Amino acid sequence: MVNLSNDLLVQFGGIAGIYRAPVAALSEINGIGPAKSVTIKAALEIGRRLLLSQAQDAIQVRSPQDVASVLQIEMGLLDQEHLRVVLLNTKNHVMGVREVYRGSVNSSQVRTAEVFRDAVRENCPAIVVAHNHPSGDPTPSPEDVRVTRDLVAAGRLLDVEVLDHLVIARTSYVSLRQKKLGFE
Repeated sequence: MVNLSNDLLVQFGGIAGIYRAPVAALSEINGIGPAKSVTIKAALEIGRRLLLSQAQDAIQVRSPQDVASVLQIEMGLLDQEHLRVVLLNTKNHVMGVREVYRGSVNSSQVRTAEVFRDAVRENCPAIVVAHNHPSGDPTPSPEDVRVTRDLVAAGRLLDVEVLDHLVIARTSYVSLRQKKLGFE
């Protein structure tokens, strides 16, 4: 069993690769059938959910790293762009994370009203916006900067502060606020 586990890790490039692999690909490995493939995927999903729940419990956002620690576990593994909004209370504790958009491999259309909908509905005074770059390069695009500028302006009108916009990759992230992009 240990050899089989090592073979899986090597063939799929580590646990993240196994997580991203479809059940059918795992089932093709000698010694692993459909039932064992589903069991492996279920175990990885349980582990992912445990890490996410621990990351979100009573997190207070004081820095971009605090938000990245909540989101990177999951968003770094996604193979298409997702945009999420972290809802914060008056003391910047995480009240929830909402997925607003799911795009293609390299783009996502953002409608400003959707980004603020849950914050307004739940009376959250601040949010952090985050999206991933499946390419693995967290460098903000000109479109990311434009969207950030638009969101900051809309937030001012709605009295919901946009504390930051993070671009998340597999092993790194960029804070647009720290880079002074879109927060002029």
